[in-house]
Amino acid sequence: MKVSILRANPAGNITLFVLDPVPKAQRAELAGRLMDIEELHGEQVGFLCPPEQGCAGRMEMAGGEFCGNATRAFGMLTAKEQGGLSQVQVEVSGCDHPVTVDVDLKAGTARSEMPLPLWVKEVQAGGSAGKLVHLGGIAHLVVENVEPSQAFFDKAEPVFQDISGLDAYGVIFLEPETGKMTPLVKVPAANTLVWEGSCGSGSLACAVAQSEGMSEGEFARDYTQPAGVVRATAVRKNGAVTAAYIGGPVTLDPPLELEL
Repeated sequence: MKVSILRANPAGNITLFVLDPVPKAQRAELAGRLMDIEELHGEQVGFLCPPEQGCAGRMEMAGGEFCGNATRAFGMLTAKEQGGLSQVQVEVSGCDHPVTVDVDLKAGTARSEMPLPLWVKEVQAGGSAGKLVHLGGIAHLVVENVEPSQAFFDKAEPVFQDISGLDAYGVIFLEPETGKMTPLVKVPAANTLVWEGSCGSGSLACAVAQSEGMSEGEFARDYTQPAGVVRATAVRKNGAVTAAYIGGPVTLDPPLELEL
């Protein structure tokens, strides 16, 4: 079969957009085949779909999850296709409302709205204390000064089992002094566990975790990840997060056709 794709690079979190219509039942298998192509270095796959809420475009991830970095990249792609807009509203999987993406095509950056945390809990996992941040369809365990390893992920994974409705979850290994973070993210429906080059929702989880105890104002920080930097912002009012964003560089390769 032939498939048309576009490779996007939002801060190193390589995303492959499938431009052709693909039935949902076939997406996980196709995503796996695309991610197996070593020269593409794909970490995740999104599928372009007809809009359902009147927006300029719709994108659904292979596992039906919400992905902030993919949303930023899709927003930039949509802005270019719409003649170079500086702001677009797009529909994305894992989110029940249109998402606003601010795009600076000249600077090569895009900033996306993010889902607000439903709750934050302090937990013990894998022998370490951490903060579990529930963002709706995805949740992250933020642990500080823990050596990144799949062994730790495996020990910590049970903390996610009691959270219903998760499309994806991850462990975020954070060095709080430097802002260095390493994300390991699992998408069960796509059968993937990936050391991501960068993770938008993981970056936001860190900002939420680090701003706990802050009553008013904006907490914004650059999180340096294996393949790029993501700036995460959490705005608090009366202690609650009332707005959240992630931003950073995005590059888009020309579309290409593959024979699979």
